[in-house]
Amino acid sequence: MKKAFITGIDGQDGSYLAEFLLGKGYKVYGMVRRVALEDPEHHLWRIKHVLNKITLYPASLESYPSIFKIVENIKPNECYHLAAQSFVSYSFEDEFSTINTNINGTHFVLSAIKENAPKCKFYFAASSEMFGMVKETPQTEKTPFHPRSPYGISKVAGFDLTRNYREAYNIFACNGILFNHESPRRGFEFVTRKITSTVAQIKLGLADELKLGNLEAKRDWGFAGDYIKAMWLMLQQDKADDYVIATNETHSVREFVELAFDYAGLNWKKYVKIDKTFYRPAEVHLLIGDYSKARKKLKWAPSVKFEELVKMMIEADMQRMQAITKGRKCNH
Repeated sequence: MKKAFITGIDGQDGSYLAEFLLGKGYKVYGMVRRVALEDPEHHLWRIKHVLNKITLYPASLESYPSIFKIVENIKPNECYHLAAQSFVSYSFEDEFSTINTNINGTHFVLSAIKENAPKCKFYFAASSEMFGMVKETPQTEKTPFHPRSPYGISKVAGFDLTRNYREAYNIFACNGILFNHESPRRGFEFVTRKITSTVAQIKLGLADELKLGNLEAKRDWGFAGDYIKAMWLMLQQDKADDYVIATNETHSVREFVELAFDYAGLNWKKYVKIDKTFYRPAEVHLLIGDYSKARKKLKWAPSVKFEELVKMMIEADMQRMQAITKGRKCNH
């Protein structure tokens, strides 16, 4: 039985990946912060339904000894390094810890694999934020990086570390340059989930406005459930390589807003307020990924369209908010 180790298993991607690998017959191990185990209701909601099928280890990305010990214990066949401080606007507020945690964490995991499980295949969650001020459109594996946030900078360093371990130590190490991928499990601080959850609240009379920053920023948005399959496919190849995973379509925040309000039968102009505090100090205006290498080599393609994604997220948030309000009424 193959053993997979996932850092950040309690996040959006980690939860979909854990389900997927369990379905493939893997023994799944995950690393979470100790606080998550102390408050599972709040921190482990995405993986609640598979908790009895996986093994969790409490550890910190900032502690090499704890990561070393986990890898030594598991000796995994595959490692998916997804954990990171990943909220871009927060990375501007606390750039030191973002850069520290993300770069050192990646280095620690790679080093632990090199020392304890050199045959383990390694996946690094790189990001389209590495392209930043884009040099060409659409972006491919060969597009130069010009990150515009501490988060993007930390991901470029992780990308280079991963490639270096592949070239210097012959570790099977891949970089997945994933463009924005969303789902009903997205964190509430991310703009897409902020939109869909607030629209659901407005629809039920629990909120009366939605504050947003730059509506003209354009992103390549896909479904997280599709993207985790690409991660797995990368580690099933004969040779380690780096891949752009995207939809090759771009949509503005404004389009996302319009669709979300439309599905709820509301006029977005009545509720959306522009708040300059949500603008980034250095904006990334246009991201669109060319995934033709992944299509050719991995036989991968996205299956969920932008409109379906928005609808899926709105419907899930409407159901969630209805359940919460129903629960509140029952308690009174």
